[in-house]
Amino acid sequence: MESHLEDNDARRVWQGIQQLTNYKGSVPAAAASADASLAEELNHFFARFETTNSATPLMAQPQPSSPHTFTLQDHQVRRVLLGINPRKAAGPDGVLGKVLRACADQLAGVLTRIFNTSLSLAEVPPCLKAATIIPVPKKNTIKDLNDYRPVALTSVVMKCFEKLILQHLKASLPRNFDPHQFAYRANRSAEDAIATALHTALNHLELPGNYVRMLFVDYSSAFNTIIPDILVEKLANLDFPPPICSCIKNFLTNRLQVVKVGQLYSSTLMLSTGTPQGCVLSPLLYTLYTSDCTPIHSSNSIIKFADNTTVVGLITGGDEFAYREEIRELSEWCTKNNLKLNTTKTKEMILDFRRKRGDHAPLTIYGECVERVASFKFLGSHISEDVSWTTNTSALIKKAQQRLHFLWVLRRHHLEEKLLVSFSTDFMGHHKVSADVLHDCLVCRLHSCRQEGSAEGNQGGGKDHRLPSAPPDGHCPLPMSWQSTEDLCRPLPPWSESVPPAAIKEAAQVPEMQDQQTQKQF
Repeated sequence: MESHLEDNDARRVWQGIQQLTNYKGSVPAAAASADASLAEELNHFFARFETTNSATPLMAQPQPSSPHTFTLQDHQVRRVLLGINPRKAAGPDGVLGKVLRACADQLAGVLTRIFNTSLSLAEVPPCLKAATIIPVPKKNTIKDLNDYRPVALTSVVMKCFEKLILQHLKASLPRNFDPHQFAYRANRSAEDAIATALHTALNHLELPGNYVRMLFVDYSSAFNTIIPDILVEKLANLDFPPPICSCIKNFLTNRLQVVKVGQLYSSTLMLSTGTPQGCVLSPLLYTLYTSDCTPIHSSNSIIKFADNTTVVGLITGGDEFAYREEIRELSEWCTKNNLKLNTTKTKEMILDFRRKRGDHAPLTIYGECVERVASFKFLGSHISEDVSWTTNTSALIKKAQQRLHFLWVLRRHHLEEKLLVSFSTDFMGHHKVSADVLHDCLVCRLHSCRQEGSAEGNQGGGKDHRLPSAPPDGHCPLPMSWQSTEDLCRPLPPWSESVPPAAIKEAAQVPEMQDQQTQKQF
């Protein structure tokens, strides 16, 4: 393990972690039952939206115009080639990313001419549009074909071309473009979407007699239902040059697709609907595709983060006409744009603190009643109808325990402190321990424990409400203030040798009381 950490070998580091924790990975269901029939079934299932495209009238394709043709320079292509991740898998063309990166200086001029020719002719070579679909299970137990997510493995050369087009599209967007779309935009994040939705709702709840209805919309395979002709029309309305519109349409039409299950391949299908999941352009194209999905009433807001759409209806005086009409217009918009609104996974939550609430009439979409929930996981944060953070805090604590468990295992096996720091900062990636998140989790957990203890004391229990897993002196190996990741990597205290691992992990939920004054604060 130590040698792998020093050599920056991430794969062997995680293999060592799995060995230390006795982790036994399960074989994916698709690989375990790999046969040609499954690959063929998945290929036709992933292409099930293709028949809808034939019913959509084709619009005239914009003709390329040389004065507005977008051209690339050698240095732009070279920069993208040098930024290729050499560990990325090759696409159907078999060209490895590490080869393109190593030969960036030699290939920059050649690829620049190819890309500029493709832009001027508004045509993408068929070999660059081909995709190999890898079915990735959405859950541990596979019940039907819908439990697989189609991830497209495309050409690395095409990914470089997409990155260059993506930069041009982002630079051409107007500054006021879709203000309530928070994904794939500079200086915007999921936290901004959550804050905007909650701020809108809570401000409305400040006034007496008001309540809020929030609809969390779910689409079925949103990226796979995009109609290229409709997308091109919307791009033209956003004043994108006709050549770039034509090039994007050509990229999305007549695409060759095969599904790979294990070492077996399905037959080849040609698609002209949707954008491949895993392509660089797909997220932004979907954002442009849904940019005209805006509220028709000022009392409603539509918060979007990629394909996550939330309708916030501000109800005053019990009048829900505007909210229900908004939902009806959204349903019609989905039908016109070939988006499949999944009423089974769409949920509604009502924030109502009035004394006389009464019974709220159910909401129906396409004749089906939408399920009403008391709590919903909105962009990673749990929102409850009582606007409390109990559920979200519990989820954060669980996540903190999972993050700390890896460090605890390594520290238990007496790894050096500098290697623990290297592991937590370099190898945990998106699982990296966040000091701010963990600190908030610990403080919230301590406050929750104090409240629970106070409630038990009021019942006459007379118990010691200190956490049973804490050491006798009330201290914990985790500090109250987190200056750096090194604080997580201190050697285990002597008392921990006699405490079982579960107790140590439970003790990690309580911040260290560094002095008497800090203890009184809490």
